[in-house]
Amino acid sequence: MNVTLHLAQDPEADELLGRSPLAALVGMLLDQQIPMEWAFQGPATIAQRLGTDDLDAEEIAAYDPEAFTALLARKPAVHRYPGSMAKRIQQLCQYLVEHYDGDASAVWHGAGTGQELLGRLRELPGFGAQKAQIFLALLGKQLGVRPEGWREAAGAYGEPDSFRSVADITGPESLAKVRAHKQQLKAAAKAAAKATKASGT
Repeated sequence: MNVTLHLAQDPEADELLGRSPLAALVGMLLDQQIPMEWAFQGPATIAQRLGTDDLDAEEIAAYDPEAFTALLARKPAVHRYPGSMAKRIQQLCQYLVEHYDGDASAVWHGAGTGQELLGRLRELPGFGAQKAQIFLALLGKQLGVRPEGWREAAGAYGEPDSFRSVADITGPESLAKVRAHKQQLKAAAKAAAKATKASGT
């Protein structure tokens, strides 16, 4: 992995995401309940606070949980919920150490089909069905990981130029399109909830 990503909209953070499989996984894990750029800035912030230029699954897995939470909570905080996210990141790293010898890229190396890769991603702590599909789409669209049937396995996120998720962000213009799509989904969900409440069902 050595590509240019534009997910954090910050050159140093994006450089790390493009060369570090673990950083990319951690960024995807953090991408909930906060702006996308903030989430994908997280891995670089963690690495900086650990005094290193990359993330190491074994180091994070073995880190004292309270100290790791404090590291994420230090201002500016890595996430709105540093305690719960610190725990999830450590669980992810512990899983990678146990199942992949700490090598995050081994999650996708050797996966023969898109469905097999999706299954591996869904087994990762903190990765539900949607997050797994989005990361699979990111791997295929921007990181050159394209096992047979990857687009189908990624669902709507795998469609070319769908602008549904981080998988389609390549710069400020595409970021704006993805953000607009997310706002439309939120508005639709809000309208549906309002209609349900009004009908008394």
